[in-house]
Amino acid sequence: MSESLSNYVRKRKVANKSTWTSVIVNFFLVIFQIVVGLFSKSSGLIADGLHTLADMFSDLLVLITSKKSLNPPDDDHNYGHYRYENAVGLFLGLLLLFVGSAMIWSAGKKLDSADEIATVHIIALYASIICLAVKELLFRYLLNIAKRAKSSLLMANAWHARSDAASSLIVAIGIIFNLLGYHSFDLIAAIIVGVMILKMGWSFSYEAIHALTDKAADTDEVERIKKIILETPGVINVHDLRTRKVGDSIIADVHIEVKGDLTVAEGHAIAVEARNRVMRSSRVLNLMTHIDPV
Repeated sequence: MSESLSNYVRKRKVANKSTWTSVIVNFFLVIFQIVVGLFSKSSGLIADGLHTLADMFSDLLVLITSKKSLNPPDDDHNYGHYRYENAVGLFLGLLLLFVGSAMIWSAGKKLDSADEIATVHIIALYASIICLAVKELLFRYLLNIAKRAKSSLLMANAWHARSDAASSLIVAIGIIFNLLGYHSFDLIAAIIVGVMILKMGWSFSYEAIHALTDKAADTDEVERIKKIILETPGVINVHDLRTRKVGDSIIADVHIEVKGDLTVAEGHAIAVEARNRVMRSSRVLNLMTHIDPV
């Protein structure tokens, strides 16, 4: 197993452990938010509960898919199974777009009858504050693990948890205004949370579609790979460096220019060293090299 692949596996195991923690915490939050939301007649709290449910569902899908994505290449998938993550991301994104749209439509329909909007029970405010505190603690836990693992994937997941805390803050503010007599604010909070879910769904779908259609790595990543190759002894220049994203990693191919009077074995040794350097120092899972004599 290459060092790059070993790092991928190690980070995935760390991610799975922290994700299970997130799933368990969110499971209890979903029950708490929806039960209290129904009792207190708070649309905002119910919407936040559905938001948390979407997060929990996404984490579960990631856990299920990550095991499949780590399967080695086989006759049907010669390059491995990393894109299972992207396929699940697309499915999840479309699901969140549907949930967010339905939530906005439901809250908007209730706003048409503003006179019939009831004052929520004050227990909804206490519940939203508890949820806010728990989500903030979860964010700090995930952020600490992400920093120790030096994983961009875990870092993104941690800040996603912070966005969940933001939705609970919005709901708490909406409930406060509702208790002060501005009854429609609870529904407005539900609509804002629905928009946040829409944004999350769009982000998942957008990234997944690009990855499934061989989107290249960003410019900084490509330049970093190029720099590593050029620093390899014996490499004169590089051209036709192409990359494509697979899951959270990259597969690339490149033409490497070496002196024309080298033997085949010498040129091959330079290419192998360049490949190993790239795979040790970046997210590249595999680098296919072609030697050009100059």
